[in-house]
Formats: sequence, C-alpha cells, structure tokens
Amino acid sequence: MEQYCVLGRLGEGAHGVVFKAKHVETGEIVALKKVALRRLEDGIPKQALREIKALQEVEDSQYVVQLKAVFPHGAGFVLAFEFMLSDLAEVVRHAERPLAQAQVKSYLQMLLKGVAFCHASNIVHRDLKPANLLISASGQLKIADFGLARVFSSDGSRLYTHQVATRWYRAPELLYGARQYDQGVDLWAVGCIMGELLNGSPLFPGENDIEQLCCVHRILGTPSPQVWPVCRGPWRSLSCPTTTRSPLRTGHRCPWKRCCPTPLLRPWTCWASSSSTLLASASQPPR
Repeated sequence: MEQYCVLGRLGEGAHGVVFKAKHVETGEIVALKKVALRRLEDGIPKQALREIKALQEVEDSQYVVQLKAVFPHGAGFVLAFEFMLSDLAEVVRHAERPLAQAQVKSYLQMLLKGVAFCHASNIVHRDLKPANLLISASGQLKIADFGLARVFSSDGSRLYTHQVATRWYRAPELLYGARQYDQGVDLWAVGCIMGELLNGSPLFPGENDIEQLCCVHRILGTPSPQVWPVCRGPWRSLSCPTTTRSPLRTGHRCPWKRCCPTPLLRPWTCWASSSSTLLASASQPPR
C-alpha cells in the first residue's frame, strides 16, 4: 500500500471496500478494493480467488475492467483496478429519459462484445447489471465485478448454485432453482439491461423471487414443458397463475433498426435465451 496515496472512498461491496487512489511514482489513478480476511487460517475467500482467476482469463479484452495488481495488506489483501469514472446505473439515473439512441447503441455494442469475449474464454459472469458495467470519462463501457463468475464447463455435467445474479436481472431458470445452466443466464441479463436502457426503468422489478417470476410471466406468458423443459418437475409448483404473453409497452425505437424494440428484445428475454450464435451476431453493428 505504500506505493499508493488514497484519495477517497468510492463505495463498499459484499466483500470489500473500494477506494480511489493515486500511484505515488507514476501518478496513475486506480481503484483499490480492500478485502479483509475474517480468519487467517481460512485463507483467501473462494469468491475472491474466482474473481482474480476470471479477470486473468479475460484480461485481453478492452471491454473488461483491468486488474493491475494484487498484493497483501494487513490481515487481508488488495486488488488494484483501473479507475472508471462512473457506472451505467448512475448514467441512466442522472440522464434525461430516455437515453439518446446513439448512447444506447454504443453501450449495448460494447456490452455484447465484452460478454462474447468472456464466453469465448469459458467465463460466465452471472451478475451482469447496470451497476457492474463501469463507464470511463471517455464513455468506454467495461464489465466489472467478477465475484460470482465461474469457469464454464461445456459438457453440461457440472452443477452450479442458482443463488447468483441480482434479482431483477436473474434468469428464470435460476429463479426456478436450476443447478444446471449455461451462458444463457448472462444473455437474459443482457436483455434486461437492454430493456432498461430503452424503457428508462427496470424490465422486471420484482420485490421477491415469486413476484419476479410473475413479472416475467406477465410479459412472456407461462411456459409449457414443450417450450421450456426447465419448468418440469417440482419447480412447476412455483409458477404464477397461467398467463399469455403481453407486448412490451414502449414508444422508443430500436437504435439499430426502424422497428419497435419488442422484436429486438424477444430473442434475449425468452424462455430459451441461450444462443452463442445470437450473441455473436448481435455484437456486430448492422450492415
């Protein structure tokens, strides 16, 4: 820590406090995340190790926040990140509603390219939301907070916890308690973020998991086992009353095509949102 001069406190997360600091020798501004160890004998928390591992796997992407250093400090350790001025949640909160179409297009393209790079590196983020998308002074968007990220197994045999992702951006299979899932959970979150940028408010603002499912059902309708096999078995009892799909109500136009954003959102917020082909094609600008 001697090589840094702390300039102020930026915030506090579940696993550490973040400070703004300046490197004494180079003058570079960074964000320092201090993580305290509850018990020294337990070592570094698994979540912190996963975040470091994930960031090392995707360090070559210009759309992922850069981890500059990791070093011990007192009864804990510090992660030094590149400093980013703001995040997408703050941009949306303080901007005039809705965001300009050029802004929406730019943010979505950077987000999609970042997610595509993560998935190509077998990393699933599992907590994409506006607050975890940092914005630089020049408007560059970068994905951050890889605390819930995991190296993904493509064979589908591994079991994962369903208690990931912030509720408003949590895929339905996670709400149903699924232990086997894929990169589709990130694509669902991308769709929710897209809808929030276009609407100026969260797409599915449930106050608890059951209400969250009901918010999804009101827009997408109740899934059948033929459309979405995940709803089979004991999770079926968690369903809300059967409903039919209702269109998204918005007057904003798609920033890439002259159409209502509902067709644009449909492939991302549907009962089967996992598609690497969809992600690869959507991350490219229209011709």
